Amino acid sequence: MRGIRGLLAGHFFLLSLLIFPMPSHAHSPMRQSFLASDGVRLSYLQSGSSKHGTPVLALVTGWSMPASVWRLQLHELSTSFHVVALDPRGQGESEVPSQGYGIDRRADDVREFIQAYPNVVLVGWSLGALESLHMWHRHAPSNIRGLVLVDSSVGEDPPPPSGSTFLNELRSDREATLRRFIDGVFGRSHTSDERLELLTQAQRMQLEDSLQLFPSHLPRTHWREITRQVSVPLMYAVTPQFSAQAQHLKQARPATKIAVFRETGHALFADSPTRFNRLLMEFVNALPVPPR
Repeated sequence: MRGIRGLLAGHFFLLSLLIFPMPSHAHSPMRQSFLASDGVRLSYLQSGSSKHGTPVLALVTGWSMPASVWRLQLHELSTSFHVVALDPRGQGESEVPSQGYGIDRRADDVREFIQAYPNVVLVGWSLGALESLHMWHRHAPSNIRGLVLVDSSVGEDPPPPSGSTFLNELRSDREATLRRFIDGVFGRSHTSDERLELLTQAQRMQLEDSLQLFPSHLPRTHWREITRQVSVPLMYAVTPQFSAQAQHLKQARPATKIAVFRETGHALFADSPTRFNRLLMEFVNALPVPPR
């Protein structure tokens, strides 16, 4: 079964290009890989090229999802920026190892993903936002010029509902639970064929490994403290479920740029790409020029 899933998963990116042809002005994303420090091969997509003084946009996807969910960012933003999108371990076309699914190792993977670029804006969605924050907590790398957190709890009030029901449902009927999850994440941006491919992608790793990805052992204050202490410009783009958290973060950290997407699914960058891409470009273009 795992071999069949892996074969199908490898065709997802090609299928997405056939269903959603690229704009004529866009660069075609290319597949690359690198070895993490623990020997696991991680895959990523890249598009566009670096321009003098322009940061690389480094995109980190959410729980169980492949990097190709960022296809409209890879296509459209690559006309102005070098854009790279990581397949975290066990996801997309990255290796599916037997270990390394805890938040520390995944945060280190993000660090190693961006360390080749001297000038980066890091964009993390959902679990990818938490892994990006935890990476900042562990390393605070000097090559990050800006941080963008997309629709993830950052430890402010009010707390989101408990995820225990979701975890129990995954253990009870993984496939049906994942179907509902994918339908809710991609409100209107993906066809039934794409959702089927995402379902295949989400089952590449073992169930218990996928559950290890949730950093439930860390208190909510962990994320609040990190987010408030981030020393680079920060944008927080959310759906209404986190709008109150966004307001509280803005009060505690007034320089934070916040944006609420009121008519999208959890993958707001896929449901409302024109607005998201515009806001991201504005955020990047407003960053201070790095010293020579």
